[in-house]
Amino acid sequence: MSLAHGGARTYYAQSILTASPGQLVLMLYDGALRFLGQAQAAFATDPTTPKRIESINAAILRAQNILIELQSNLDHQAGGQYAADLTRLYDYYLRRLLEANLQKRREPVDEVERLLRQLRDGWSEMLRKDEASPRQSVQGVA
Repeated sequence: MSLAHGGARTYYAQSILTASPGQLVLMLYDGALRFLGQAQAAFATDPTTPKRIESINAAILRAQNILIELQSNLDHQAGGQYAADLTRLYDYYLRRLLEANLQKRREPVDEVERLLRQLRDGWSEMLRKDEASPRQSVQGVA
């Protein structure tokens, strides 16, 4: 491992340790979107490419694992209806990604990526507004 790569890893680990709960959720959204992008890239490769199916599978599973983590950490008591709505959204995303992986179809990945990006962008906007007005807290919702 190069010094630059090691430094980047240390910086990233430190950013996780110092992030607020809301920022951690944003980082998880970004990670899921990154893995969905990797799945889309693998779908775009030549079908005869070795390990194409393995790459698609691995990327989709990583995105699913992040969604499961987000879903399992919802605080339904503090989040109320928002948490319930997010549970249903995450369930839908997970079902669509399962379909994509089993049938090796790109369309469900594209759909989840589009919907998750909207959710991520909304979350990011909420964090920006929360930073400008610290009276309200986003803890417990996502």
